[in-house]
Amino acid sequence: MAGDGRGELKRVIGFWGGTALIIGVTIGSGIFAKPSTLAGLVPDPRIILGLWAGCGVVSMCGALAMAELASLLPATGGLYAYLRGAYGDAAAFVFGWIYLLIATPATIGALATFLAELLAGVTGLPLASVPLVAATAVAVLTCVNLAGTVSGTALGNVLTAIKVGALFLLAVVALFVVPGTFGHLTPVKGTSIDGPALGRAAASVIWAFDGWIAVSMVAGEVKNPEKIMTRIIVAGMLAIVVLYLGANIGYFHAMSLPEMAAAKDGVPVSIMRAAFGQTGATLIGAGVMCSVLGALHGSVLTRSRVPYALARDRLTFDFLGRAHPRWSTPHASLLIQGVVAILLIAILRDPAKPGRLFDKLTTYFVVVEWFALLFAVGAVFVFRKKDPRPRPFSVPLYPWVPLIFLAGTTLGLGAIVWGEWVDGNRSPVWGLLIALAGFPVYWAWRRLSPTRTS
Repeated sequence: MAGDGRGELKRVIGFWGGTALIIGVTIGSGIFAKPSTLAGLVPDPRIILGLWAGCGVVSMCGALAMAELASLLPATGGLYAYLRGAYGDAAAFVFGWIYLLIATPATIGALATFLAELLAGVTGLPLASVPLVAATAVAVLTCVNLAGTVSGTALGNVLTAIKVGALFLLAVVALFVVPGTFGHLTPVKGTSIDGPALGRAAASVIWAFDGWIAVSMVAGEVKNPEKIMTRIIVAGMLAIVVLYLGANIGYFHAMSLPEMAAAKDGVPVSIMRAAFGQTGATLIGAGVMCSVLGALHGSVLTRSRVPYALARDRLTFDFLGRAHPRWSTPHASLLIQGVVAILLIAILRDPAKPGRLFDKLTTYFVVVEWFALLFAVGAVFVFRKKDPRPRPFSVPLYPWVPLIFLAGTTLGLGAIVWGEWVDGNRSPVWGLLIALAGFPVYWAWRRLSPTRTS
């Protein structure tokens, strides 16, 4: 829409920048923060490894489906564009509604909260200060991303290199430096698998894999997207799965399940401290903070593109679709998502349980976002019928690959909702209800602003 006074986003992201982005957004807090949680929920290391491997396979199947869609529709907004093309304006509007009010602020809020908790642990700040520190981090990174996509991706590349190096180092140390045994893979005697706990464990693993879709959000800023989007998605996902499985095998080689569950400073810090003392603990602690900061930064950058794309199609307020005349960034969308994330941090904080905010935020949005992914992957089937022309990339072993994603994700989401409900956490259900509320809001929008939709 050049010439409409709203400005345009520029294609400035190449293969390495895009690959770093998908790795940087996906690898954040989960692989570092969740192993101790998982050890406390599931008394069998083999099942935990199965969750990681299974979610990796399911995510790879979803990523391959997204690669086909990205090669067919290399537009800003990613999932939004696929849902609009497959199901129409209503579905696209609701997805934008989900992203603006649920998925984006909860993702950003959760990552910022974990970063603040890490800083509190290093500096000695009280946990009560975590919401304020998290809100400050969101505000700072929003300003950084307002200044331009080139500078934003450059920072992301550096942080991604640090986190990949830290995770690789951690796996090597756990497997070859500290004393260990694969005998740790045996189940804890006298224990049994609790169904709701298994559901909460699944939520932890899904959270760790969440983010692989983010690179599709900036497809409109990728150079030659028809050629390199597929390579970015596949290469990024392969790297993530290999790093995750390598790290987890290392964890269980170095520590027993009870030791992991009791690790107050987290499994990575415990392993590095055993190998190199406090220097090792400090080193990996810095690596974890860079990892979380990189994921937070990438989420701020990519997720703002969905409301931007929604506005460009006249499905929400025009000001969200404006690109800054100097920096070529969706400045209004960035500012709105930052404000909503800060508000969510304030609303969901629990003064009586300050350490619970991170888990509440992750489960709040992960069910809603992956529920939307079900329909996005389902769009592969819709487009195969609506638009049968040859694709630059086609999903291998169609239709089994997308069907594996749909079946695995449905099973996982059901387990999560059930487990959280039994545990008294209603946030996933509230998230789904807010998502469904997007349909009447869309109908009201059409009635009040009929000239906006087309």
